[in-house]
Amino acid sequence: MNSKFLVLIMASTLLIPFASTAVAQPEPTLGNWELGINYPMDDDSEPFEVGTSGAVLVTFWIHNQGLFPIKVGLEYEAPWEADSAGDEEKEIEADKNISFTLVFSNIDVFEIAAKSKEPFQITANLQERNSMPVIIPESQEATGDLEIPEIFELKVEITEPAGPMNSGTDSLLKITVTNEGNSQDRAREVEVTDDCPLMTTDEGLEGLTSRNIQPGESTSADLKITASESHPTRNCRIEVTVASNGADGAQLSSDFVRVTVESAPSPDNSDNNGDDDDTQSPTEVVSSNLPAPGLSIIFSALIGALLIRDSRRI
Repeated sequence: MNSKFLVLIMASTLLIPFASTAVAQPEPTLGNWELGINYPMDDDSEPFEVGTSGAVLVTFWIHNQGLFPIKVGLEYEAPWEADSAGDEEKEIEADKNISFTLVFSNIDVFEIAAKSKEPFQITANLQERNSMPVIIPESQEATGDLEIPEIFELKVEITEPAGPMNSGTDSLLKITVTNEGNSQDRAREVEVTDDCPLMTTDEGLEGLTSRNIQPGESTSADLKITASESHPTRNCRIEVTVASNGADGAQLSSDFVRVTVESAPSPDNSDNNGDDDDTQSPTEVVSSNLPAPGLSIIFSALIGALLIRDSRRI
């Protein structure tokens, strides 16, 4: 009798751990649900990069592992005062996984330093289970990071010329390059073109390719243009193009102006006309050294003429 009792005690002792384990296990499917984010490269430390338009798309999911459908409300928190566009609530059937799309927009990427990171948060609040309001609130949160991209954007501007230039002279055009991106940059290449073959436009801009420009700042140089002495009167188009070094030359900016060249005036012929007057033959004045005839000689001549006339009448 005692031996049977001891066997029962020993058997009970061996079964106690299994019994306690069975009691401690919760219902594996009743009310279980999960919120998650599809991170870049499946790495939760990798940020979502904001586009140059100031928008970024985030996808996340909710998996309802329970036996009944659930309804959740969704809330979003975004950095940099970004706008959020996504579902506000959603019903998920039992044993279903639904993906969601969330868009953060209106982020001023040009005013925020490149590579800046800030967190965002998605909150899912359980509202109903099997179409019945939940008594005990349940919520889950998922977080990630947004990152501002590097933006390389240079803008070139040419100051309008003060007026026309003459052939055989030179003039200066002010060229200004502004960094409108959010990262330090400089001009990798500067190209100057014109449509006047007798004009030279390749001096003065060498320094632009060696100066670093901080975001929002500018640098300037003077472009020397020279019109040859034989340049005809013409309206010349001068264009300057700069390539961003930060963008490996892929980002280009151009500007152009028109410069009027006036040909040199021809020699004035008015001086020759004046010389013609001076070269006309002068009026010759002939003078005599003989004395002028007196009154007596004139009177004698008149009397002689009268006598000759009377003698002819006789």
